[in-house]
Amino acid sequence: MMQLMQPDAPRWFAEDRPIRRVHADASMFIGGMRALLVQSLHPLAMAGVAQHSDYRRDPWGRLQRTADFLAATSFGPADEAQRAVDLVNRVHERVHGVASDGRSYSARDPHLLRWVHIVEIDSFLVAHQRFGDFPLDADGADGYVKDAALIARKLGVPAPPETVRALRDQISSYRGEVRGTKESRDAMRYLLFEPPLPPVARAAYSLLVAATISTLPRWSRPHLNLPYLPLTERFALMPLGDALTRWCAGRCRSASSRQVGWLTFACGAHEGVVDALLRNIIGTGVFRVPLHADDAVFIMLNRL
Repeated sequence: MMQLMQPDAPRWFAEDRPIRRVHADASMFIGGMRALLVQSLHPLAMAGVAQHSDYRRDPWGRLQRTADFLAATSFGPADEAQRAVDLVNRVHERVHGVASDGRSYSARDPHLLRWVHIVEIDSFLVAHQRFGDFPLDADGADGYVKDAALIARKLGVPAPPETVRALRDQISSYRGEVRGTKESRDAMRYLLFEPPLPPVARAAYSLLVAATISTLPRWSRPHLNLPYLPLTERFALMPLGDALTRWCAGRCRSASSRQVGWLTFACGAHEGVVDALLRNIIGTGVFRVPLHADDAVFIMLNRL
């Protein structure tokens, strides 16, 4: 397990930094699902995932490894955070290929790295502001974007945004490049409607799905063949998502006195966070996902 419990070790972020508040909140699960869906709309990013990812075989394991990365960089000692970044950068050197439309792609392409980063940070922030326990004020939201930029630069992202306005401007600049593809819609159906869950678990999981859909930007819906239902989302889906994330966070807080946010010791020192989150939401113990502190995280669509 990552050595996060070293209280005197230097860290990249102080305890009062916005990135710690956002990344310690149960709304990260919704933000991660949103990020995956929006990131998939860039054909080259999605090609990398389709050709190099095993998300269909081991989706929860990938979520767990992503949680490990975010825990190391947001909460962990500086040397642990740097090791996590170095590992990701090494993995990216091996990820390249040709998309179905004939264009080449590489996980080290600065343009694609920026797309993945800005969508991820926007998604975490949107989910936190809508479903988090303690939403950020305007200065705090800008601070979160600035905190995330430090990690992004170490991953090779050029000129990452440092304010919410710059973040949204950069996302808008990619709008002409995004479109729905067979690969993105297949990933969407698998994540939202065909997850590898037992039937008894799907009703509760569908609440997370509904909350995630309610956070998607309107421009993304047609690309994913998802409707926009403002009244339903405002008066039904958002309240359900809020109740679900708060209930899950409460369960996790009461289960462990060693909690360092939902990313690390969410419900016990020997249990993976994705297992813990799904177990608390769905009420079953069928998900056993070990922590892999030394495993690689493939940034393109998998840094949820």
